[in-house]
Amino acid sequence: MRLKVNLHLHTSQDPKHFLHYSIFQAIDRAAKSGFDVLALTCHEKFAYKKEYGDYACKKNILLIPGIEASIERKDVLILNCDKQAENIKNFSQLKHYKEKNKKIFIIAPHPYLSDFSQVSLQKKLDEHIDLFDALELTIYCNKYFNFNKKALAAADKYNKPIIANSDTHFLKDLEKGYFFVEVEKKEARLIFEAIKMKKVSNIIRPMGFFEMFVFRIHCLLEKPFVFFKK
Repeated sequence: MRLKVNLHLHTSQDPKHFLHYSIFQAIDRAAKSGFDVLALTCHEKFAYKKEYGDYACKKNILLIPGIEASIERKDVLILNCDKQAENIKNFSQLKHYKEKNKKIFIIAPHPYLSDFSQVSLQKKLDEHIDLFDALELTIYCNKYFNFNKKALAAADKYNKPIIANSDTHFLKDLEKGYFFVEVEKKEARLIFEAIKMKKVSNIIRPMGFFEMFVFRIHCLLEKPFVFFKK
């Protein structure tokens, strides 16, 4: 079967952003847009609950548990994890967690956003490339700021799969980045295996310059206490 997949989704449960839509609203929007698989990846919080998975299932969507962890102050997507992932703070701990939890899948989100994002992995990706199962294409780009160029080069250099995600902070962006994958059954394990085998078709709709600027401002404004953090 051919599945429409987006593995980077933030909702109102996210502790780092004031987002105005719930996981239920996100699932409803995804269902209307024909998605088959989503991953709930709030910043530094394992927000998944069984009721969310059950609700998604009723909408014919597989909801994969996940987190966008802060590892040595860099963003890392950990999928199919549990609440213990909240405690991972360095790459040594991430390696140990991965060795103990064979079912997880680790993605390098927006790995080369340069000065636009201090939380992008950049050199840390090269240093710890063996920990990552896939790299991400970001929608936060255009022909003037093509941050995906380095990601594609890194994927080629290290022979890693690369997938498009929307890094959804606004529901209107849900379909700006996603991918299709062919699997026999709608299961996380099979989806991850297909990604590793690079059996994906990416869809990416880059932002225009003005749209990129507005997105950046909105993200800054939606960070709680942003002006009081050191």
